[in-house]
Amino acid sequence: MQPHTVIDAMIILERDRHVLLAERSGTGYADGLLNLPSGKVDPGESVLDAAAREAREEVGVTIRPDALRPVHVMHYRNPEGQPRIGWFFATRVWAGTPTNAEPHKCAGIPWHPADQLPENTVPYNALGIAHYLKGEPFSVHGW
Repeated sequence: MQPHTVIDAMIILERDRHVLLAERSGTGYADGLLNLPSGKVDPGESVLDAAAREAREEVGVTIRPDALRPVHVMHYRNPEGQPRIGWFFATRVWAGTPTNAEPHKCAGIPWHPADQLPENTVPYNALGIAHYLKGEPFSVHGW
């Protein structure tokens, strides 16, 4: 039986052509890699509400759902082969200063040029950002 497809919400916080990435640490999954503030959509939650919640939980900023622009959707398989659908939302509008709101899961939240991401960026996050920068609204990876 095919496992359930997970829906992820990824938030591209933009500032001066840079994006905010979080360095995973102490999670047991992809530790040492950089990823966008992101997470799974909870049952009964809209993808917009999930994105706003994850931004608040992970980097301490408040984003109104109507300030999130859908910029890319990716259907992919993660390294374990699980099917996922990733919604990438971009915004330049939020309340508060980004901070590491989950120091037990994150070693830091550096800003990086959107078009020059570090090599240790989680691959599907880097792909989603690259598709966004090219104006490509949809992609499929790992099938």
